[in-house]
Amino acid sequence: MENEFGKKMKGGKTDTELYVQIALISVLVLIMVFNIGRIYSAGGSVIGGVVSGGIALVSASEIIPQGVPAIYGSEMGISYNDISPENPKLADETISKISKYENMELTAGEMERYILIAGSISCEYCCGAPSIIFENGERACGCAHSYAMRGLAKYLLRNHPDMSDGEILSELGKWKVLFFPGIHEAKAQVLESKGIDSKDYINLASNKYRGIEKGQGSGQMVGGC
Repeated sequence: MENEFGKKMKGGKTDTELYVQIALISVLVLIMVFNIGRIYSAGGSVIGGVVSGGIALVSASEIIPQGVPAIYGSEMGISYNDISPENPKLADETISKISKYENMELTAGEMERYILIAGSISCEYCCGAPSIIFENGERACGCAHSYAMRGLAKYLLRNHPDMSDGEILSELGKWKVLFFPGIHEAKAQVLESKGIDSKDYINLASNKYRGIEKGQGSGQMVGGC
């Protein structure tokens, strides 16, 4: 006698196969409902497979530099942790410490490197200049953040000439992320959604992918402009 669950259904399927399929579909639906509930409870939404709002593909903690810069931090008496919206006075003081090297005179060889490095990064969230310097090396943006990035570039070129151009540009990028943490978190999400490494500070903060985060919000600025 054929088992009740072994009966053939229309289309050639047995009752057992049908019940298994229904069970699998039910589990998948429950998982989807659970995940969507988590997203909306966090104030987010799903657009084109990319999570926006409360649940981030990349959190701020993953891109915000922490601690004392290994090569130059103790020399300059600065820490990445000094730049924080919780302590604007310390942030401004730290920016001033770095900015004082902005007027340093460079040799011809140093200037050549400086133009390449500083010409590859901008402070577009403060001013609209294509980069923090003009093609001749003169300052192109008058905001405090740009003074700090130019000062750091000159300091490293003079005191740590063994650092590569990319390494120096990456350090400038780290401070820029500290100056504009919110917008860089949004930019990191966009980069990752396109398969671009957002932990690389040249990708994240230089002009390489400038504007890729358009429409993602401006976020918070740390330090005076």
